[in-house]
Amino acid sequence: MSGGLSGAPADTPGGGGGPPGDPRTARTRARLRQALLDTCAERPLEEVGVAELVRRAGMGRATFYLHYTDLRALAVDACAEVVRDAVDALHAWRGVPDPRVPPPALGSFFTGLTPHAALYRSLLRPGGGGPLGELLHRELRERSRAERALAGAPAPELIASAVAATFTGVLADWLHGLIEDTPDGIAVRIWRLLVALHRMPTE
Repeated sequence: MSGGLSGAPADTPGGGGGPPGDPRTARTRARLRQALLDTCAERPLEEVGVAELVRRAGMGRATFYLHYTDLRALAVDACAEVVRDAVDALHAWRGVPDPRVPPPALGSFFTGLTPHAALYRSLLRPGGGGPLGELLHRELRERSRAERALAGAPAPELIASAVAATFTGVLADWLHGLIEDTPDGIAVRIWRLLVALHRMPTE
């Protein structure tokens, strides 16, 4: 099924700090991302300050601002992995997909959101808005459109938009408790929705 995310670059620009391919840049950003994830596992993003974060990462404020404009830019970069995880989970099948049973990776994806759910909720508002929601929708729509067009399936733009909006919106509402279900349960339901979208008549 076409309908995943192409993934966001690991080195999303935030303020400079060297070429994206520089190993030192990658290591510094990885330390900052991990420090933020560890801190936000303890309390909300709104209560985190740059001074505390850089102490935890073992670096100075100047280094932080070389790489990110603010904490929200860092948070979006830290959460970009969830975008890559989503695309992998939605494409973790071979042959003809079973419309009733999602790939096991999809259930694992939803289960894996739990440790950092509070941070994801702060960046992905109900309905799919917010910086993480915008990134998720954009990447998902492009991957779905490209793969559907490559396969010669009809209405790639229409179906891609529907897939992106459905996945992003349902994910956001589930994270915010507006849809009550277990990780495995929501994986089954969203998989069936996406399969139905890909198979629906477009004329």
